[in-house]
Amino acid sequence: MFDIGFAEILLIGVVALIVLGPEKLPTAVRAVGLWIGRAKRAVSSIQSEISEELRLDEMRRTASIKKEELDKELSEMKQPFKQALSEDSPMAQSVESPVSEPIDTSDKASSGKIEKPANE
Repeated sequence: MFDIGFAEILLIGVVALIVLGPEKLPTAVRAVGLWIGRAKRAVSSIQSEISEELRLDEMRRTASIKKEELDKELSEMKQPFKQALSEDSPMAQSVESPVSEPIDTSDKASSGKIEKPANE
């Protein structure tokens, strides 16, 4: 943080002792210590909030990239179906044309008569 060596701390202590005197110096040192502790906690709190925001931003970017990739794959998967059901394709024409033969929907098993195979 700051580049303060032992000599600078000793000089600050001597000046504080001369200015404040021996009676007020311990309370002043205690107050300065509390302020430094509060400042350190505030800085660490801000750092953790910033790192959390950066992590969330990275997650949003990753999710956005994955979504774009999935949308691209989905459009690629839809392409053959769009081509198959286009106006020119025979499959689309067979879907649009009516059924010419009626489908026998009667079920022999539901009438109660079950036919046995001929080889039995």
